[in-house]
Order: sequence, then C-alpha cells, then structure tokens
Amino acid sequence: MADSTSDQVSMFLKTGIYRFESSNTVFIDQVRVLNRSYARFRVSPSAYYSRFFDSKASQPQPRDSTHSRKRKRKQKPGRPHTLNGREQVADRRHQEVRDFLAKAHEDLLGATDLLGLMLNLRSEGHSSGGCGDSILPSVGHSFIELARVWQAPLYEITLNFPQFSDSTQSGGFPVVQHSEQQRVSPIFNSLVINETRKDVEAEFLSSKYVIPRNSCFYMSDMREIQNLIPAESDNGFNLILIDPPWENSSAHQKLKYPTLPNRFFLSLPIKELAHAEGAVLALWVTNREKLRTFIEKELFPSWGVKFMATFYWLKVKPDGLLLSDLDLFHHRPYECLLVGYCHGKAVDSECSSRFKSIPDNQVFISIPGDYSRKPPIGELLLDYVPGFSPARCIELFAREMIAGWTSWGNEPLHFQESRYFVRRTDT
Repeated sequence: MADSTSDQVSMFLKTGIYRFESSNTVFIDQVRVLNRSYARFRVSPSAYYSRFFDSKASQPQPRDSTHSRKRKRKQKPGRPHTLNGREQVADRRHQEVRDFLAKAHEDLLGATDLLGLMLNLRSEGHSSGGCGDSILPSVGHSFIELARVWQAPLYEITLNFPQFSDSTQSGGFPVVQHSEQQRVSPIFNSLVINETRKDVEAEFLSSKYVIPRNSCFYMSDMREIQNLIPAESDNGFNLILIDPPWENSSAHQKLKYPTLPNRFFLSLPIKELAHAEGAVLALWVTNREKLRTFIEKELFPSWGVKFMATFYWLKVKPDGLLLSDLDLFHHRPYECLLVGYCHGKAVDSECSSRFKSIPDNQVFISIPGDYSRKPPIGELLLDYVPGFSPARCIELFAREMIAGWTSWGNEPLHFQESRYFVRRTDT
C-alpha cells in the first residue's frame, strides 16, 4: 500500500492527476496539467489559484465528508421552501448521485499525502505572476468590445517564433545561434496558428500573450464558426469540448461574461465539425433542470449526439473541504459534464457499436481557478475518442488554449495573457 501511494504521488507530481485506487475518482491540479502544454513558460500557480487560498484556508480544519465549515453568522429561521415540479426533478437527480459524490469526497479526505500537497499548490516553486521585467502590466483588453468597433478587421497579432540552429566552430565546439522570426495575422475572424513544438509569445496592442505549441485559435462570434468546418469530413474533429455561455438571470454572472439564449446553441454545426468516424462530445452544464431538459429533448437530438455518460466536477478548498454543503440546493459544489458520441450521419446501431463504452458517474475533484474557468479535462476523455491518433480536438467558447487543440470563441486568449504565466529559467 505504501509503494502504491508513493507511485500515485510521483505520478501526480509529474502529470497533475492523482487517481484513487478502486475508484472512478481523480484529483486534478490544473496548473500541472496545463504546464504540459508549455516548454518556455509555466502557468503561475499564484495567478491560477487566486480565489480560495488565504490564511484561513491554509489552517487545518475538522473535516466532514458532506459539509464545509458552518458559518458562524446566525441566520434567521425562514419558511421552508416548497419545491416546484422542476425543482423536485432536480432534487431527485441530485439524490441519485449524492452517495457516490460523498464517497469521492471521503476518498480525498483519506488521502493524507495528497491533502498535504494541496495546501501548497498556489505557492510551490513559482513566483507570483508576470513573465519577467520585459512584460508590461496587463492592459485588460476586452476582445468582445474590440471585435465590435469598426477597426476590428485592422487589428493584428504578432507571433514571435524563437529559432534555434546548431553550428560548429573550427575547434569542434557547438555554438547555438538564435534568431527571431515573426508572423503577423489578423486577430479576428482568422485562424492564428502556432505549428511549432515550442510555445511562443504573441503581441497585441500593448499586451503580450503566450500561445502553446501545436495549437491554433479562431476568434469570432457564432456567425463565423462555419469557417472552421473542414472541407473533408475525414479532417473533422475527434473530440469536441463545449462550455457555452448559458443564459442566466444572475446579474453577477452577466457582469463576468455575456450570455446567450439557450436556443442559439441549436445552430452550432456539430455534425459538420465531427470526424467521419465520429467524435466524442463533452458539454458543460449547470444544475438547472430546465437546461438539462432542453439538452436531452432538443439540443443533443439536433446535434446528432447520443448521450453516454455524466461526469462530475466536485469543487473543494485547499484544505479538502467542499466549497459548499453538498445538499445546498441552489449552490451545490459540483458541475456536470455530459458526454456523448456524435457522427456526421445519423447515429444508428451500426455506428454505435463501434463506439467505446464510457463509464458513467466519473468524478474529478479540484480547487477551482478563476470564475467560470473549467479544469482541463480533455486528457481524461481521450481514451474514448474514436478515429486515428493523435486526435483532432476543438474547444468551443474557449477562454484559454491547450497544446494540440483548436480554440474557438470570442475571447480564446482571455487566460493566455502573460500575467498568468512565469518564464522558465531552466530552458
């Protein structure tokens, strides 16, 4: 058992993924996972984990498998809330998964080796933000606003490609020569590509951004997404990850990013984007029952998606406690990822037989990053992707980039700004 635990910790330190024995649960350190996309830079832990690390969170607390610390402030007793029909369905859905979510949390609380590492995730081995003195402070561009002005077609982004070549002096000693090569591309409604095996710096207006290796982005609104449809379905995408800006009445959320009416997403060309051999589609959803009904009855059928499994993202604090009480109706500490298969043609029994089985009710646990920033779980989905390797992957409504992926949305560079990174000194 001790050797097994040591192996799990070693693998976690290397990959950012801790797999619990005899369980469908994993813990994810998003920073370590994201850093595998970069060679010259590292994601800054202090910038990523900026919400839940504080002096209180770092103190050991009594642990309970289903509840966080109770608030000290006394709350006035109110009338018991009577659930309406839709809320009753949502509560039944919650009760069906509650026990295995609680069990997943108990697994975390029992992993004392991992809990010790979690308290240091924000500070270990990195400085607190910025890529060095050469990087200017953040200007905080709003790509959504810039795309609306008349100058938008004129805005350009510059990618700076470091080029290395080896030569030899007469004495036989190797000399590394360095030169800088630039590429200038329109930043809006244009595919911007880094096809190299190294991450590169990019400049836009007065800000700098980091673009991971073998990746590309297309920054546009929904009217331009048709430009990403491949000419041949054999060049389609094997993995499609979507985090839509679902409509929400919360004024707080509307201030964070603009939302869209749910029916807008019916027009997404999912069948056309999918590979001829089919694709895994993973869709982030909230816990609102109205939305789940819309997806099951209208959205997935219109996309040609056959639902296969639900994954759960369980959110915890640095001390391992849940972000909120597991049974708190309107603020449950988990989100859902609906996973299915889609095919360019109708998903009949013949093509369904070629799809791999996807285990239901898998749980991944992590400490959340910035508001609405989802953990990088693409790697956990690759085992079920049909077609050839390496898989062609795309994220729709992306706000950050991953090596090897195409990122589409109206702000895919949101978390690529240099202030979210530190420069590596060992390269």
